[in-house]
Amino acid sequence: MAVHAYILVQTEVGKAAEVAAAIAQIPGVEQSEDVTGPYDVIVRAEGPSVDELGTLVVSQIQRVPGITRTLTCPVVRI
Repeated sequence: MAVHAYILVQTEVGKAAEVAAAIAQIPGVEQSEDVTGPYDVIVRAEGPSVDELGTLVVSQIQRVPGITRTLTCPVVRI
C-alpha cells in the first residue's frame, strides 16, 4: 500500500510557479500547484514506504532551486 503526503513548500519571492513546475516533473509527485498564503506551493506525493517518501522529499524535492523550506504532512487513515 502506497504512502501519501502533502508537502508544503516556501519559495524565494517570485519563484512559486517555477518551483511548482519543476517539482511536477519529479517521479512520485502526483500534483504540484502554486498557491497563496503562508506556503507558496502544495505538493501531493506518494512512495512505497515512509522511508522512500522521505528520500523523495530530501533528495529530490528539497533540491529544486528556489525552495527555502518544506513541511511534510503524511496522510493517515484513521
